[in-house]
Amino acid sequence: MSEITKIQLGQNGPMVSKLGLGCMRMSSIWGGTTPDETESIATIHQALDNGINFLNTGDFYGAGHNEMLIGKAIKDRRDDAFISVKFGAIFHNGQWIGLDLRPVAIKNFVNYSLTRLGIETIDLYQPSRMDNSVPIEDIIGTIAGLVEEGKVRHIGVSEITADQLRTANNIYPISALEIGYSLADRQIENNLLPAAKELGISVVAFANTAEGLLTGDLKAPIAADDHRNHFSRFQGENLVHNLEKVEVLKEMARVKNVTPTQLAIAWVKEQGEYIMPLVSMNRRSRLPENIAAMEIIFSTEEMNLLNSTFAIGAMKGGTYLQR
Repeated sequence: MSEITKIQLGQNGPMVSKLGLGCMRMSSIWGGTTPDETESIATIHQALDNGINFLNTGDFYGAGHNEMLIGKAIKDRRDDAFISVKFGAIFHNGQWIGLDLRPVAIKNFVNYSLTRLGIETIDLYQPSRMDNSVPIEDIIGTIAGLVEEGKVRHIGVSEITADQLRTANNIYPISALEIGYSLADRQIENNLLPAAKELGISVVAFANTAEGLLTGDLKAPIAADDHRNHFSRFQGENLVHNLEKVEVLKEMARVKNVTPTQLAIAWVKEQGEYIMPLVSMNRRSRLPENIAAMEIIFSTEEMNLLNSTFAIGAMKGGTYLQR
């Protein structure tokens, strides 16, 4: 496998890998079985060996398990890894029950994260999403104080509006915006993406396959116990319509001798030098395919076909990304 190219995080930030490793699947976030820890650690090591240094986690992933796992993986390789941590989401018995973005809570969260990760400084620290109960000034101001203390290096934000992004950046320079982005979820192109580009903020794009919709493996109807039934996009005629669109992606993948998933990742990669696809993995076997996706290029005709097929509004139904 070839090494991943680097991009600069924010206007004056560090160089990080153009492909990010999402570590969420390495823990049992929803109360299911915890994946094999040895394999997860081996996946992180192999990612680092191939130049993927951006490791993304949340202090609520597996109730802290994910941070402890990463801590084990980077114990002797701290300088090889760039650690991004989300905070603020509150879970109980595997169920999301709210947010806590009070300054006093943020100061508490960061110290627990540092201990679990076994590090002295978190490279990128960000609220998992914003909440109207606490002013943005208080949230970002508190993290800025942690930067001054040396506990945080750079500030990020996640799942916010363009106006909130501008407000946050006026308080303290924001290095990265983490947000869902895919061929099937392009709403951020209207306001949020242009704002990030204008402000020189890098975009860490997760959900590149839109909850598996773009993998080419999905069939209608999905199983009754599939969590995606909560989203109208995966229900009834909506899913049938959406899978017809995916056939275009599947055919292009066949012609280019790649997978639909690779094309979905490559499309995100091609949307700007400041955009990083964030791909969740917990097995080494997934790394070669995802790294190879970063080398795929599109002809003008291919890009036009994808952009027209998956134009904003082309997919029916909503997901949690469309609020």
